[in-house]
Amino acid sequence: MTTKRFTGRRAVITGAARGIGLATAARFAEDGGSVAVIDLDLAAAQEAAKAIADEFKTVAVGVACDVTRKDQVEAAIEEVAAKLGGVDILVNNAGITRDNLVHKMSEDDWDMVMGVHLRGAFLCTSAAQRHMVAQKYGKIVNLSSTSALGNRGQLNYSTAKAGLQGFTRSLALELGRFNINVNAVAPGFIDTEMTQQTARRLGHDPEEYRQMRAKNIAIGRVGVPRDVANLIAFLCSDEAGFVNGQIIYASGGPETRR
Repeated sequence: MTTKRFTGRRAVITGAARGIGLATAARFAEDGGSVAVIDLDLAAAQEAAKAIADEFKTVAVGVACDVTRKDQVEAAIEEVAAKLGGVDILVNNAGITRDNLVHKMSEDDWDMVMGVHLRGAFLCTSAAQRHMVAQKYGKIVNLSSTSALGNRGQLNYSTAKAGLQGFTRSLALELGRFNINVNAVAPGFIDTEMTQQTARRLGHDPEEYRQMRAKNIAIGRVGVPRDVANLIAFLCSDEAGFVNGQIIYASGGPETRR
């Protein structure tokens, strides 16, 4: 039997009870890895982990964690390390949106988005890299977005996603000597619960909104979580061992108009 490429690897994915995070956790498990589904919602995390374990016959654990809380992050990473036997891969996927124009955006809207995306990625990375440095091996992928290039009504989200790109490049310089690769994936429009909620907030039917967005994408369709999960899996594989500090856009090509 051919060994799958993540056999023996332990992956931690934040915000993994649904959407891109769930697809990523499943992708690692499909290729032989054991996974930790980290999410704010414990019941959803445990349900997702059980489904993954049952389908792919691997070890999967669901852990509750508010990634903006240092005490919870430290406890979650240590729990995962104890249950899985270590930490080899971290995917900083947890994210929220609080969209609004600048004159309507509250301080709480700004702080919450910055907290989850930037503080959350920092705290999770700080905790996970200790295990990676000690074993001289690790893979970290941060979830940025095409919104990092600027997006009307997403001042907080765009700023946070752009910040994650600088975070990625700096970490790659710091951690590379420990055989730890750090990269970022910047998805375009991906059909998830979050984008469906955005459609409804803008007064669109989600299906009509998908079709409308697809018209502006070069390959003629919107993305699905699996598209992003496949790219993350490649970046976390040993095949990508010389890829470090890169921001890779997964958007189906440049949009023809914005």
